Amino acid sequence: MTQPRLATPADAAEISRLRSENILSEPLDPLWLDRCTDQLAERLAPEGDARAYVIDTSDGRLASCALGLVHKVLPAPKYPKGLAVRIHAVATDPDRRRRGHAKAALTALLDHLEAEGVTLYELYANEGSTPLYEGLGFTSDRMLMRMTRFAAPLDGRTS
Repeated sequence: MTQPRLATPADAAEISRLRSENILSEPLDPLWLDRCTDQLAERLAPEGDARAYVIDTSDGRLASCALGLVHKVLPAPKYPKGLAVRIHAVATDPDRRRRGHAKAALTALLDHLEAEGVTLYELYANEGSTPLYEGLGFTSDRMLMRMTRFAAPLDGRTS
């Protein structure tokens, strides 16, 4: 297995592709894929808030990625630097699964984030990925809740 490496802005298109094809309920259309790629490239820059580890293939694509978005929280004894991360994407192309790529990429990402002082980690898991995350120390929290809100259109229309 190829070793994971720290992603750069040049990996944004492939990370966006892996997320689109393997995580989202519907793949992104080309416009949205470009928007995600552009934003992710900026966020993967050294001063950005995104960190990712990737596994390369011999054909120039990525086999797998683990992407986290770092954000500040108020400090507390368990969060002394006030840094948290949402693991935003862990994805492997279907023909490259069951080889340890996701675990290797995610482990490298977690180690990197720990070295930066991140102490709070959050992610959403599906049933198939739960054993991987539990094996790395994640636990379920039935109190974690989620909501999506969309701003009302300026002209008052709802559609």
